[in-house]
Amino acid sequence: MSSYKRTARIAGVLYLLVAVFAAFAFSVSSKVFVAGDAATTAENLVANSALVRLAVVADLVQATIWVFLALTLYRLLRHVDQGAARAMVVFVAIGAGIVCLNIVFAFEAMQVATSSPYAAALGVGGANALALLLLEIQHFGLSATSVFYGLWLAPLGYLIYKSKMFPKALGVALIVVCVCYHAKLLAAFLAPDLGAAIDSYLSIPIWVFELWMVLFLLLIGVRTAQPNAPIPAAA
Repeated sequence: MSSYKRTARIAGVLYLLVAVFAAFAFSVSSKVFVAGDAATTAENLVANSALVRLAVVADLVQATIWVFLALTLYRLLRHVDQGAARAMVVFVAIGAGIVCLNIVFAFEAMQVATSSPYAAALGVGGANALALLLLEIQHFGLSATSVFYGLWLAPLGYLIYKSKMFPKALGVALIVVCVCYHAKLLAAFLAPDLGAAIDSYLSIPIWVFELWMVLFLLLIGVRTAQPNAPIPAAA
């Protein structure tokens, strides 16, 4: 049983690291990107170029750790349903790949804004517009990545619900988080005004329920009875 608890706590540490690095990268992106304002966005990129570089590295790190998190949870929960556990890992692998590809656009936007050859070739206005375009691609790419930020939680929630190692309510909560991610995505692309209005409300269960998962892994690990295993009779 100590092996299960140790694995769960390792997963908790990895989950926390993913959240910290992802939150830092997102905060930097939000700081420099000003929708529809190429000049201000370019100024922000120049003024915060070091932060942008750190954010790029943070996103690459969180994507890598996310994969190891999925593998750790696979090891912890594969006995429940190996098919669902494999699906979870596949979704994370695809999502992590998209994150790594997507962050390149932010790095290139910073390169355009801070390198004189672009301004010389395109003019200051043209270079600023290109930097804004690259950040817009990165911004909407992040929204597209939320497909997999949510999707991997569906098999994970199912595994947690069936495992008896965690509260069943936690498994249901993670599936709710999956639904919230996809609701945010659909609203952002199909009804941007509605998406902006409901984004903060949909973010609440995402933060609360994923924090619940992290804290349970870190503080408790798993429940004391090994799941799906016979309890030996007393001698």
